[in-house]
Order: sequence, then structure tokens, then C-alpha cells
Amino acid sequence: MRATLMYSAGDVRVENVPAPGIQKPTDALVRVVRTCVCGSDLHPYHDLPASDRGTTMGHEFLGVVEEVGADVRAVSDGDLVVASFSYQDNTCSACRDGVQTACPHGGFFSTAQAEAVLVPHADGTLVKLPVEEDSDLLPSLLTLADVYGTGYHAAKQARVTAGDTVTVIGDGAVGLLAVLSAKQLGAEQIIIMGRHASRTDLAREFGATDVVAERGEEGIAKVRELTGGHGTHKVLEAVGYRNAYDQAVGVVRPGGVISRVGVPQYDEAPTGFTSLFGRNITLNGGPAPVRAYIEELLPAVLDGTVNPGRVFDRTVNLDQIADGYHAMNDRTALKVLVTP
Repeated sequence: MRATLMYSAGDVRVENVPAPGIQKPTDALVRVVRTCVCGSDLHPYHDLPASDRGTTMGHEFLGVVEEVGADVRAVSDGDLVVASFSYQDNTCSACRDGVQTACPHGGFFSTAQAEAVLVPHADGTLVKLPVEEDSDLLPSLLTLADVYGTGYHAAKQARVTAGDTVTVIGDGAVGLLAVLSAKQLGAEQIIIMGRHASRTDLAREFGATDVVAERGEEGIAKVRELTGGHGTHKVLEAVGYRNAYDQAVGVVRPGGVISRVGVPQYDEAPTGFTSLFGRNITLNGGPAPVRAYIEELLPAVLDGTVNPGRVFDRTVNLDQIADGYHAMNDRTALKVLVTP
């Protein structure tokens, strides 16, 4: 089958690799119908060390079940399914606590930008979708695999409630869907910090009330100006770089919450008296257990109440995926949909 491999920073290729097969009775084999490039894929695109073997890529996909192991009960051959970007048994104590990304029997997909994917723990990972594989809803349904669930996780971890003021840092797909999620949870004022007009225009359509293009101290001052000098109750950080964290600390108000879902590209950041402790700031977040949210978010996608698939602004086929990476890296595309 064809699959995407990254050989070094910026070197993305589509090659023929051995097709996967059922290995355990809890596995399922899924033919990929839609996949995509994620903002987190750009981290190795910037700095992956060179390798002669290449690294398989991709963690978001919709597909049709082609084969199941003997113990699989939740899905059958021919079902259209969405998978969370992590696989998990969904029965252990961590999964029951809603932290599926910490499942001791689980892991994270890294082979989804391909024609087929082997899914471990299929019963705990796959969700059957009540549409056909040619449905116009596929882009929005694909966001349930990661970016919509991750944006929603940011808002839930921040405990966004009716009347809150919220700052969202980052105008990528996760940041935009964090705006949508904060609006769904009742936030009154939603400030998005981003500088790409096409993206922040979409953020306004998703519910943002204000846009702050400035960064650093200038951006912090602007957010505080928009909030009467107080800062916002909740901050959703969807970037993962240290400067985004520093902005979050700068715009959160005393007693507020910073929720981080951007994969941190740093190991140290201030948490002491002058940054968090002295102001009673809560810091949380982490890899989104999107499997915990799929059934909750699915109905509004199916009935058209929300359209998170609008974050996809370019479509390529699998053989063109290197162009998709390039476009996202150059910020000429927000999020690239891939049709194998």
C-alpha cells in the first residue's frame, strides 16, 4: 500500500510499504477514506533528524472497516468509522476516568497518512458513523479524531462556563475549534490571539468577539485593555511554544485557569509566586482524550448545528501530501484534507 514517510526535516515522501494485517483478536483493519495533516506534524517537519528508513506519519483518519479480529464486537466489516488519535481499551481505570490518552494498554497512531491503518483495541478506539463514505459531512466528522476534540478538551479543562471571558492563543485549527467550543460552553467574551485574517475571520464566525493580532507584551496589554485591565478568566493555549505560554500567563486574571493543549516544545516555564502561585492561577491541560468526547460532539455535527470541518481549506490526494505539508508550513493553508 502507499503510505507517507518523513525522512528528515522537510523531506516527505509517499512510498509503497507492506500492508498491515490483523495481529491480535482485538485488532481491526481500516481502509482510510479521509486523513489530514496536523499542526503537530509540523514539529518533525521542522527538526526531524535524517534517517535512511523514514518515519511513518499521521494520526487522524476516517475509514471503512475491512477486517476485524475474533474478539471485536463494536464494529463490523463495511462500517464507516472514526478513530481517536490515540488507541485505548476504553475499559481500564484511566479510560473510565476520561483520560484515555493515559491508557496503560494504549498508544498513539503514527501511520494514518496511508491507504490503510491497523487499529489496536478496536472496540475501545473506533466509533461507527451513521453516514456513507461519500457524505458531505466527512470533513467535520474527521475533526472528531483530533482537532475538534482537542479544542473542546482545552475548554473543558479550563472549566469554561456561561459568562466567562476567554482568551484563545493560536489561530490554527485547534485554536479555532477551541473558540467554537468555548462558545458552545457559554463564554461571553472570546478573544482570539492570531494574526492571519482569513483564520481570525473564521474565528469570529465560530464565536470570537475580539481579535488581537499583537504578540508579546503588546498583545498582553491589548487583551487587558479589552477586559478592563483584568485579563480573562480562562486562557486556552493551542500553540505549544514558550512565547505562547508567556502570553497565557500575562493575560489570565487572578484566580483564572490556563489550559494547554498545544504540544509543548519546551521543558521549563515559570510557575512560581509572581507568575502563577501568587495569583492563584490553575495550570492544566494535556493530550486530549478525544475518545471521551466523540459521542458528546457527534450529534451536533450530524445535524449540522456546527461545522468544524470548515477548518479544512485545501484538499490534496495522498500523492500530493508533501505539497500539503509545505502549504501548512508556509501558512498558505490552515489545515489540509487528504483523500487517499
